[in-house]
Amino acid sequence: MTNVALIVLDTLRYDSFEKHFDWLPGRRFEHAWSTSHWTVPAHASLFTGRYASEVGIYAGAQTFDCPEPLLAERLQGAGYTTRAFSANPNISPVFDADRGFEEFEKSWRLKHHGEDLFDWDGFIAQTRDSGPERYALALKEVVLGDNQTIPSLKHGAKLKLRDSRFGRHTEVVDDGVSTALELARETAFGDDEFLFMNLMEAHSPYDPPPDWKTVDVDIEGLAASLGEPKDDPADIERAYDDSVRYLSHMYERIFATLRDSFDLIITVSDHGELLGEHGGWEHLSGIYPELARVPLSVYDARDGHVEGTTTDSRSVNLMDVHETVLAGADLESDSATRGRDLTALPERDAETAVESDDAPDKFREGETLVEYHGLPDRHLDAMRRKGFEDVSYRTRWLEGVALGGYFGYETFDRFAEWGDAPYEDPQARLYALVDSLERREDVEEDGELDESVMQQLEDLGYA
Repeated sequence: MTNVALIVLDTLRYDSFEKHFDWLPGRRFEHAWSTSHWTVPAHASLFTGRYASEVGIYAGAQTFDCPEPLLAERLQGAGYTTRAFSANPNISPVFDADRGFEEFEKSWRLKHHGEDLFDWDGFIAQTRDSGPERYALALKEVVLGDNQTIPSLKHGAKLKLRDSRFGRHTEVVDDGVSTALELARETAFGDDEFLFMNLMEAHSPYDPPPDWKTVDVDIEGLAASLGEPKDDPADIERAYDDSVRYLSHMYERIFATLRDSFDLIITVSDHGELLGEHGGWEHLSGIYPELARVPLSVYDARDGHVEGTTTDSRSVNLMDVHETVLAGADLESDSATRGRDLTALPERDAETAVESDDAPDKFREGETLVEYHGLPDRHLDAMRRKGFEDVSYRTRWLEGVALGGYFGYETFDRFAEWGDAPYEDPQARLYALVDSLERREDVEEDGELDESVMQQLEDLGYA
């Protein structure tokens, strides 16, 4: 069986990928589309081969509790050794994203994710001007408070270490990619291996190691989208670019290591990022081309072409990634999944085929819906605490349709288009496809999250 690696470069824009990842060999798709604008529903499509709404992943309901087997479960059932590394709190055991993985390693920030730890971030913010005596106060609160003492002390030490000069030379130098590299180098991969990684260096707070950082920013994407960013927009773009440069540098080393053990390596982003376009920042403010269009590269050593890159302009999406992994493992997809094996696309002119508008409920080859499921209550509450009162309109669902170099999508006040439409009536086409979905309705919203989870989500702009 084929060893398969699926690497998600979280929040990496297509244009930034083209700028900084020219070293990456494989077939890269210039019209690859996500199925959503943020992590969890996009991963739902990667893990199930279906739209997030079909398996019951919505805003406020991000637990992977769907009855369908997840990708790792299919591979584990076929005899694969299934391993994962995640630096993203949304893709963690707290939300059942570890289903099917025999090993699920987490970045240092997530080591005690879901445990009752002392709130170091809140304490530091409240005592910033208190001087050295605040450390004695912190020790007292950790020891006497209602939290796990030893894990809390270790977590606090790592937070302090990361911001120190010494910490630049330790495992906590970044948001996880150095740990991922260490795991890749130290793991004795055998036959029949599936590896999944989520790397967060391109995600806010755009805080690469000091040697890569040219500017400091404090980005709060949702608040900035509703109001104005605190920092100069040019500085924010520069900070994002710094982070992507560092990600490329580190991933080149991870990729070189994985090539020794894996026949098929799929590199993809789950969604893009707004850097001021459409008045938006980060990725929680609707669905726009900069969010929906993602980089996707497929390295397939089985075909003998292991150097250089080729470009394919056919329209593809995240569900195709799911099918490609299954096909690489010689597993059949079920009738409900929607993807195609990207390594078996027929040779032809790489232009997107345009068909008539007959059979409106049938998806064309490469045609993709993009879903926005609103904001959960925790976002709304956070924005209201920041003084934004009129935010309820952000809870409405938005839909978009992508095909090749075209994207037609709803905003909060109109229907917008990017590229040349292959349809006579794009809105009618969009709504016909939306109506054809059988969306899961027996969904329970996420229960109350503990403080350590909420703090991690807040640090990344998700609360």
